[in-house]
Amino acid sequence: MPPTEAQDRPARLTVGVVGAGRVGPALAASLQLAGHRPVAVSGVSDASVRRAAELLPDVPLVTPAEVLARADLVLLTVPDDALADLVSGLAETGAVRPGQLLVHTSGRYGTAVLDPATRAGALPLALHPAMTFTGTSVDVQRLAGCSFGVTSPDELRMAAEALVIEMGGEPEWIAESARPLYHAALAIGANHLVTLVAQSMELLHDAGVQAPDRMLGPLLGAALDNALRSGDAALTGPVARGDAGTVAAHIAELRRHAPQSVAGYVAMARTTADRALDHGLLKPELAADLLDVLADSGDGTGRARGSSAAPGTSASDATGPEAAEGPGPDPDGPDAPDHGPGTPDHGPDAPDHGPEGDDR
Repeated sequence: MPPTEAQDRPARLTVGVVGAGRVGPALAASLQLAGHRPVAVSGVSDASVRRAAELLPDVPLVTPAEVLARADLVLLTVPDDALADLVSGLAETGAVRPGQLLVHTSGRYGTAVLDPATRAGALPLALHPAMTFTGTSVDVQRLAGCSFGVTSPDELRMAAEALVIEMGGEPEWIAESARPLYHAALAIGANHLVTLVAQSMELLHDAGVQAPDRMLGPLLGAALDNALRSGDAALTGPVARGDAGTVAAHIAELRRHAPQSVAGYVAMARTTADRALDHGLLKPELAADLLDVLADSGDGTGRARGSSAAPGTSASDATGPEAAEGPGPDPDGPDAPDHGPGTPDHGPDAPDHGPEGDDR
């Protein structure tokens, strides 16, 4: 991306960070490279202090209220669950200054969560980097070309997009009402990918593979590239082909060696079958045997033996009066994936969230 011309840049700003988790210091460091000046950071955990010292050396560690007192642009990089209470508390205590830019990085929320501060005169922006963070300097480099979900009042849209561009990112406008769906989509793609890859590596290790990461790297890289280029047309493997015998063998082996993996395998196999059917990759007559195998897995999500998928129907639609006994899985039950306020988590070892709503 060509550098932003001087006349297109927002005025040089003093920058503060409330919540020195993995995201805030990296964004502040990238703004510093663009000419802005970090002046204050808050954090309550030892990990926060270390991150701030590494990415923002010589920037003083102060309270959240003091961060707002010193900065023109404040990054509120706290967990989603803590954000609303933090904003309300800052507004109620008079910490918010009129004309101050308040930026949160939550994927879940737009700018409505900043309403208490907006009523106090703040200028609200929601800038969510669609990237996982390590909490190290490598994150600053990774921001180059990273898409940001941007939500703001119309009059602030140009300023919001300019800030993203200055951080090396690509602004992508997200309507306020679409933020939860946007966030869920990213959680499915990023969070679940990590789970699937980690599980696959464990199973390969159990199968005797000495370097699971080296084996999976080219395969998963090609699969990701194909999926981004071609969508469902990139589907392959035994489910998309309707190889019921192979799927049955997979389930049997998983039951023997990794029973905790069976439910996830069956759920993903059914979803894959649905998409393959919808896109004409899986023949309905082969889908019938495949769904019998998935029904026989015993998790309550499969189709009963003897029913069939009619052309043009999905694997899920193939269930009916002859479906396996028992209700299907409860989407809000204990095994449901968590699309809660804290996802994406930006990494596995997020530090404790202290009383000041610290550390995203």
